[in-house]
Amino acid sequence: MDLKTGHKPLFERGSYALARVVAVAVLSVVLMTADHRGGHVDAVRSLLATLVYPLQYAVDLPIRGGKWVADNLSSRRTLMTENERLRRENFSAQSRLERYAELEAENRRLRELLDSAARVGVQVLIAERLAVDLDPYSRRIVLNKGIRDGVHVGQSLIDANGIMGQVVEAGPFSSSAVLITDPSHALPVQVRRSGLLGIAVGTGPLDRLELTHVPVNADVLVGDVLVTSGLGGRFPAGYPVGRVVSVERDSGRPFAQVTVESSANLERNREVLLVWSDQPSDRLAPREVPDVAEP
Repeated sequence: MDLKTGHKPLFERGSYALARVVAVAVLSVVLMTADHRGGHVDAVRSLLATLVYPLQYAVDLPIRGGKWVADNLSSRRTLMTENERLRRENFSAQSRLERYAELEAENRRLRELLDSAARVGVQVLIAERLAVDLDPYSRRIVLNKGIRDGVHVGQSLIDANGIMGQVVEAGPFSSSAVLITDPSHALPVQVRRSGLLGIAVGTGPLDRLELTHVPVNADVLVGDVLVTSGLGGRFPAGYPVGRVVSVERDSGRPFAQVTVESSANLERNREVLLVWSDQPSDRLAPREVPDVAEP
């Protein structure tokens, strides 16, 4: 050691470092030779790998986490885009299905109307509803057919199931009809089973009529079907009007109270049939009637 500086000589320091390098090299050669011939270092390597694994995992964790987040964000965006596309396609498909269902229902209604026209056996015209009367005590509808189509006041209105009413006002392009349930409307009917004649009067409710002036001992029962009698010539004879739902007889009264449920779908039909009767005055074809129609 140099007494002036207090440090070891340079040669001595270099010899010590060289000796350490040589020792390490010799040790490495010995370990490699032992590992190559007998695999004696495998246990040490395994132990060292086990001890180092947590450190490797900790170093790799941020990288793996970043990749996982990126993959999930990409997958989420892809799924959101796909879901939005599928949602639009589903909405479009639902709209088309609703339209197809409406067309199918309309075709079914029109087929039923045409079948009923064949049963009536007279000239008919299909009309659509434009509006309904908002008066709760009135049962009237507006149709998209008028005088230019051959419509006239008093013309009967039917659907696939029964009598609906008759035209009370006719304009050039539209007309107004009163339903059979309107309190101001009455039509001649006949009990199909017994042949009993009577008058069915509207009561106001959606599908109820009343068979008036029926004697207490008259042959009418619950379930009897009422059809048009043809009297008056405005309604085709033999067409359904309704079914008897109740018969109340009171010995203290001269007449029975007979309630009838309408056969026609009075409040649900969009298309109806306007009927020309068998009378010659009503057999004019559409668009061949004068400007002012006579009842």
